[in-house]
Amino acid sequence: MSGESRSVGQQLAALEALLFVTAEPVSLTDLQRVLGVEVDWLKELITTLNSDYTEQGRGLRIYSQSEHCQLVTAPEVASYVEKFLGLQSGSKLSAAALETLTVIAYRQPLTRQGVEAIRGVDSSGVINTLQARGLIEEVGRQESVGHPVLFGTTFEFLHQFGLASLKELPPLKELEEPLQSTPADSLSL
Repeated sequence: MSGESRSVGQQLAALEALLFVTAEPVSLTDLQRVLGVEVDWLKELITTLNSDYTEQGRGLRIYSQSEHCQLVTAPEVASYVEKFLGLQSGSKLSAAALETLTVIAYRQPLTRQGVEAIRGVDSSGVINTLQARGLIEEVGRQESVGHPVLFGTTFEFLHQFGLASLKELPPLKELEEPLQSTPADSLSL
């Protein structure tokens, strides 16, 4: 059955089922192939399903990043999920970790050297901590001498901060200004 001959309701139900049975982020290409729809229509289906979840106050959301998406619990119900699973609320990030995470979130993809140029201090340890917590990941290599690692945020970052996508990050005036006029200690979430 082709995507065009199925009703929108059937397509939404199929999309929801596919995301439900997958524990990891799913590529839009894979969803497009299985559903038999064009990528623009698939993105519209994702937006519609996500809007339905939000408008109905449901406990699920679809987080999208790059060309992947994942069905996750809504941030509003996190305390219930943590209590049910016997989890403690996540420990807080240090000021240095928040500062580094902010720089990467707004400037990604960014190398460690790029983070250090903005912060003005060594950021190796903080970057390792953020990677270990699943908030940032290697997203590629810079096309320059040594091919340094480029870092970007993860689905876990979106989930922890209650964002559906990076487009929901609030404007951050300090990072929009030229690097030389950005005081490192003024960056925060």
